[in-house]
Amino acid sequence: MSYDAHILLGRILKAHGFNGTIIVKLEEAFIEKIPEMESVFIETDGKPVPFFISESESTGADILRLKFDGYDSVEKINEFIGCKVFLTSAVKGKHPEFKSTGLTGFSVFLPGDRLLGTVDDIIENPGQILLVLKTAEGKELLVPFHKDLIISVDKRKKLIEMDLPDGLTEIN
Repeated sequence: MSYDAHILLGRILKAHGFNGTIIVKLEEAFIEKIPEMESVFIETDGKPVPFFISESESTGADILRLKFDGYDSVEKINEFIGCKVFLTSAVKGKHPEFKSTGLTGFSVFLPGDRLLGTVDDIIENPGQILLVLKTAEGKELLVPFHKDLIISVDKRKKLIEMDLPDGLTEIN
């Protein structure tokens, strides 16, 4: 079982009942289709911790109820409220791909909050999507939009955080 920080399932909102069940607010990509899961990672103190699922129930819309093996009381799960829940590589079925539509105007950042540029256009080639970025200096950069390079996408704040290979921005 490995941790996949690229696939955020949702965030823990609160406890449900008194038996250790939690309420997870799902990310938009999972609202229509929740994958079969045996385990997830909960990010606590910035570190991923694996949890095995004993019960899972979709209540419709964007809510999922989860209960974990060995967690049978509210006291045991209260510390996880607000934490992010990530999928594991053991999820059955296809992972949702990040959608490139509607990203025009998003700001693209590198680790360390370094602004790379703003998405000006999207080029969709067969097998590869490129983001056309405008830098603060007015330069145009082409950046591959691939799940292995994406750290996070925040649609509300219109932010994309990416981890690009060394030298990629210099070859443009």
